[in-house]
Amino acid sequence: MNSGPSRVYLARLTGIGVFDPIGDQVGRVRDVVVALRPLERPRVLGLVVDVLPGRPVFLPITRVTMFDAKAVIFNGKLNMRRFAQRPAETLAIAEILDRRVSAEGADYVLVDLAMERMRTRDWEITKVAVRRDKGSRRARAETLVFDWEEISGLEVPTEQQGAVQLITAFERMKPADLANVMHELPSKRRGEVAAALDDERLADVLEELPEDDQVEILGSLDADRAADVLEAMGPDDAADLLGELSVEQREQLLALMEPEEAEPVRRLLKYADNTAGGLMTTEAVILPPDATVAEALAQIRNPDLNPALAAQVYVVRPPTETPTGRYLGTVHFQRLLRDPPSTMVGGIVDRALSPLRPTLPLAAVSGHLATYNLVSAAVVDEDGHMLGAVTIDDVLDHLLPDDWRESLMDEEDAADDSRSTP
Repeated sequence: MNSGPSRVYLARLTGIGVFDPIGDQVGRVRDVVVALRPLERPRVLGLVVDVLPGRPVFLPITRVTMFDAKAVIFNGKLNMRRFAQRPAETLAIAEILDRRVSAEGADYVLVDLAMERMRTRDWEITKVAVRRDKGSRRARAETLVFDWEEISGLEVPTEQQGAVQLITAFERMKPADLANVMHELPSKRRGEVAAALDDERLADVLEELPEDDQVEILGSLDADRAADVLEAMGPDDAADLLGELSVEQREQLLALMEPEEAEPVRRLLKYADNTAGGLMTTEAVILPPDATVAEALAQIRNPDLNPALAAQVYVVRPPTETPTGRYLGTVHFQRLLRDPPSTMVGGIVDRALSPLRPTLPLAAVSGHLATYNLVSAAVVDEDGHMLGAVTIDDVLDHLLPDDWRESLMDEEDAADDSRSTP
């Protein structure tokens, strides 16, 4: 028997942990699957649960034994076959939130749906939470709740559907997880979500999407907004994306970017994709030799720093902006933890590791990282100036086939049974 609240608001379920009967977490709620029915309340079929990054599975609502604010608990065995939406199914969070509806002669934006368990043990959508449609992303009108039977308009396709409530529902997701959600949305809905995300969040998500999706989304933005998003991306990711565009599009966007943001991207675009120069980022932790261990540790504690880049600092003669002064060597974070805070990093550099040359091919770069058990390495030109650093994640992105995510899912799906009809 299901326990917990008798009425459950669906948007509040997103991101909540899903636990098996013995208390082990198996994933997090991504969405809720419903069946829209003419002249009847929608029936809730089940939950879409992310069990691995990029792998949603279906959990029938009949298996759920408890809902609360922090957990969803189910019984039985979870079918690990990848969720595939059927024609008669609708995703409540991704497809219904932000729809324009009418009630009592007024127009509203739908912000949430509530489900309740019926005497038949089915779960049905009974309530609809709305806000008055003021035509603004920033509108914060009073929330009203109507019975499902009191609203109209969901049966009519919405030409311009917003995405504010969808973004709110998914705000706890990591960029990679939100990217997986966006990848599976229809093209129109994907563009609406991109328009609703702020520049920083959209930049983080773009970095996790396949190239085709990146190009499509960037092309859906006006040129000024596209340039702002590119500025918010890492220079290496921005260069990779711009490299997929025509020369005319690339130059237009680079011209709209702030010069100090465009310059490192232009430098990266000069190198072939499968070389150290094409793989590197210009945003490594770079310090002068008179910086202290305490200063170095403060730099690598930055939570926004890529973990691979946080594993070491690079020591150079000024200037420390790429291309830097003469490269002196690397200090690994374990060495930073062993030395007193007042120690100058110039005295503890590892000079034994040779840096990479920008023209070094991908195979040699990956061999270098594997030989010396590194997660990143400096890239230095023939005059000794540091140009950037190559990280292991970028190397893996280029070593794996373009469709490795889909291929992995197909192999896993072949070993699973198809999900039964709820």
